[in-house]
Amino acid sequence: MGEQSRILAVLGPTNTGKTHFAIERMLGYRTGVIGLPLRLLAREVYDKIVAVRGPSVVALVTGEERIVPPRTQYWVCTVEAMPEGMGADFVAVDEIQLCADPERGHVFTDRLLRMRGQKETQFLGAHTMRGAIAALVPGVEFVGRERMSQLTYTGSKKISKMPARSAIVGFSVENVYAFAELLRRQKGGAAVVMGALSPRTRNAQVDLYQNGDVDYLVATDAIGMGLNLDINHVAFSSLTKFDGRRMRNLAPNELGQIAGRAGRGMTSGTFGVTGEAPELPEDMAQAIMDHRFTPIRKLEWRNAALQFGTVDALIASLEQKPEDDWLARAREADDLVVLRTLAGDAEIAARASDGASVRLLWDVCRVPDFRGISHAEHAGLLERIFSDLHEHGRVSEDWLAGHVARIDRTDGDIDTLSKRLAYIRTWTYVAQRKGWVGDENHWRETTRAVEDRLSDALHDALTQRFVDRRTSVLMRRLKQKDAIVAKVNDKGEVTVEGEFVGRLEGFRFRQDKTAGGQEAKAVAQASLQALAPHFHLRADKFYNAPDTEIDFTEQGGLMWGESAVGKLVAGADPLKPQVEAFVDETAGPEVMQKVQRRLQHFIDRKVATLFEPLLNIQRDEALSGLARGFGFQLVENFGIIPRGEVADEVKALDQDARGQLRKHGVRFGQFTVFMPLLLKPAPTRLRLVLWSLKMGLEEFPEAPPPGLVTVPSGSAAPRGYHSMSGYRAAGERAIRIDMLERLADMLRSEDSRGGFEANADMLSITGMTLEQFADLMQGLGYNAEQGEREKVKPVDAALEDAPEPSEAGAVPEETTAEDAVEQIVEDGLAPVTEVPPEDPEVEPDIPEMSETEVPLGEVPDAAKDEIEMEVYYTFTWAGRAAKTRGEGRGKPQGGKPRPKGGKPKGKGKPRREEGAKSFSSRPEKKDRIDPDNPFAAALMGLKDKS
Repeated sequence: MGEQSRILAVLGPTNTGKTHFAIERMLGYRTGVIGLPLRLLAREVYDKIVAVRGPSVVALVTGEERIVPPRTQYWVCTVEAMPEGMGADFVAVDEIQLCADPERGHVFTDRLLRMRGQKETQFLGAHTMRGAIAALVPGVEFVGRERMSQLTYTGSKKISKMPARSAIVGFSVENVYAFAELLRRQKGGAAVVMGALSPRTRNAQVDLYQNGDVDYLVATDAIGMGLNLDINHVAFSSLTKFDGRRMRNLAPNELGQIAGRAGRGMTSGTFGVTGEAPELPEDMAQAIMDHRFTPIRKLEWRNAALQFGTVDALIASLEQKPEDDWLARAREADDLVVLRTLAGDAEIAARASDGASVRLLWDVCRVPDFRGISHAEHAGLLERIFSDLHEHGRVSEDWLAGHVARIDRTDGDIDTLSKRLAYIRTWTYVAQRKGWVGDENHWRETTRAVEDRLSDALHDALTQRFVDRRTSVLMRRLKQKDAIVAKVNDKGEVTVEGEFVGRLEGFRFRQDKTAGGQEAKAVAQASLQALAPHFHLRADKFYNAPDTEIDFTEQGGLMWGESAVGKLVAGADPLKPQVEAFVDETAGPEVMQKVQRRLQHFIDRKVATLFEPLLNIQRDEALSGLARGFGFQLVENFGIIPRGEVADEVKALDQDARGQLRKHGVRFGQFTVFMPLLLKPAPTRLRLVLWSLKMGLEEFPEAPPPGLVTVPSGSAAPRGYHSMSGYRAAGERAIRIDMLERLADMLRSEDSRGGFEANADMLSITGMTLEQFADLMQGLGYNAEQGEREKVKPVDAALEDAPEPSEAGAVPEETTAEDAVEQIVEDGLAPVTEVPPEDPEVEPDIPEMSETEVPLGEVPDAAKDEIEMEVYYTFTWAGRAAKTRGEGRGKPQGGKPRPKGGKPKGKGKPRREEGAKSFSSRPEKKDRIDPDNPFAAALMGLKDKS
């Protein structure tokens, strides 16, 4: 090799720049080859050299990837894929201490013994290899490298206490996934790095960690093989690993190789344990910190001078023992196990009959078992590959295409995608072998494209499962000096740096409930910091909003659009409620005061508008004496007072006082003193809220639906509710007080002593059936006697009401029941109800019958079954008993309807009362006209005429 050839052993702990030193030396020569322990590290080094010299002169060769430009000068390879016999100027082998590895050690030992550069050779590794290299490599020069930073042991730490920029090391896929999930919940997420990942997936995961999206990395011991990452702390989750055959404890030098990843350049690092891993013994921890490990005494070795004459000769050469004491025969590797299996097959033995076929069989047996399936299944796959190559010179494209097509799917979970990636690696390896497939370029591109798609899908699945993007983004932004920017859309959804964090409901921030632990803290901290300006902008917008955008609920809430911004609370004056604003403390006192003032202005104007007639009474200076006192009673009762509760006060009012109050719209009804303008839906809704605040109710009763004359009275309604809602309970239903007064006017003209029936007008204004009306009348203090009679047919009723011939076509002066019903419906006061028939006792004028006609009242036997009966009620005043039964409870006061055939009892007519609950035993004078009756003037005129 000439005098210029040098062999250097560059030895030292991690973070000494050994690999960087070798790359610089290689680029100083025209050609060079560097072998690396992992394809992940090979890809990293390849990218670095391409960045310096360009892709046209750099080759990348691994088991599954082959990029070889025509003018290649520098070869970056895995140690197994290093080309031999090229005569390159420079050769380097990294992590040479792997010569002692039970699985791959024989490959590194072979490179140590046989790979040389024309001008320079470098072996990079730990000090533990110094003795073995000195004994096996004549003329070697040793170059020592010192660690550029300190490494310190910090003991055990919980995951919750793990510092940022930490790597947690596990030695199984299950262990890695478990810690990644734990970090996602507590710290916002972690990147995952394993040797089984494709370079594309690994690089994408490393980028998550390196660019700060996550502060934690969960990895296997693959990170100990030269991967350059920005790690401050390494934590071991276990001190044992499965080496392919058995569980064993990790040696101190193995722990030191991984722990050495902590610290970068001049930055010191720390290491320790976490989870269920026990504390490191003091002497072991100190050895790792001092980089003092037991020297390697034996290197794994397998004969490289193979005999390909026969299969038996090949196996014998592979089993040959070494002659040097520094070397130990490697344990039986997977390729030798498969060779033995296939050699026992008669067909394979017949095919491998010469040197070329034996060499081909050995090449096929060296296809790694990426899938990790059973030995027999892997041997069966290789048997088919060897048979195709031996018989046809290439692998069947249809068979290959079928396997690749089945793998080319990106659906499924992490485990499914990982298995597909392992499967495609087998076919990627086959496609990379020269001469094994027909169209090499096509199949190399196809298998690489499938691997890339699966790699991207696996990266997305890992990120989705183990990284909370929202938390990672927010944590990174909180560390920076720049202000965090929040956006609020028209639905109130809040995003910070593009991540959804919750909703802004009015002036309160509702954090996303899916966040928990560290994630919730990060979301809250970032959100409140970013929302501060939004609270002020929103407060300004709210303060200038029109009243039409604000409303109150029937439970006293205050709404701005669909957002709750406050609630009403009782004040000293029932007509002057106070407001309590819903504003987060973080919004500040200025926002709170602005929202409070705007809400107070709103409710004050609402009360002033809807209760203007009532407030006018309060402001009227002309009212004096009893009128003024009664007016204040009306104000305190929101414009509605049952007459029975103020019977004495009403009686004490003279006509002038009543006239003053009537000018303000006060009506003195038989049952209620009220203001008709306040019975409209809007005042009623607000009145119930104010009354509920005054009464201190926990749950406010709702206003009845607008437009209904009667509603169910209910038994659970609080006392006073019906009056405040504009109704009076009577029996099972409550009737609107203005319609009740109309009914009272109709009842004055009826003979309540002798008994009367309900007419169509009565049923129409109440919108009730006859049975419901009977229950209502009992609630008002009447007895209802039920009877049954033959129903008058419509034709008979028509004959009774038929006009004289001279009056045919004339319009009667009196309004019919149908007209009354129609008018009530048009007024929107009640639905159309059944109109009872006219009195059947009035005999119509019946013409003479022919001999074949049946006399009236005589029904032929065949027609008897067609007779239809009807139920009717006779109402009479219940007298003194009505006053003592169920007073004020809105329940029937006349008892249950009497059975058929019953007769009303008692003498005399009931005295007309000014209130529903105050009665007198003396009969009222017939010539007296109630001055409170709205038709008093008309009645006086009729009396004068008579």
